[in-house]
Amino acid sequence: MRKITIFTAAAGALLAAATAHAGSLGRPCTAAPATRWLPLEELQAKIEAQGYKVQKAKLKNACGELYTIDKSGSRVELFVDPTNGQIVGQL
Repeated sequence: MRKITIFTAAAGALLAAATAHAGSLGRPCTAAPATRWLPLEELQAKIEAQGYKVQKAKLKNACGELYTIDKSGSRVELFVDPTNGQIVGQL
């Protein structure tokens, strides 16, 4: 029983840590109407200008989701405000 409790606590801590870095995970990045959003190509260019290599990009739940490689070669999923290209979270 004690091992199950320890495992459950460890899994919960890992989930909480991942969620803390996710920022907007599951929530919209903006309340602005889609008419004010930048084109996906422009969002991608703004992120690449910050040193990320974008592998895939999409708009979902009023948020840009960009799957990238950072400067150190690590995979990073970025959540971006589609109105200005500002990174609001990462996973």
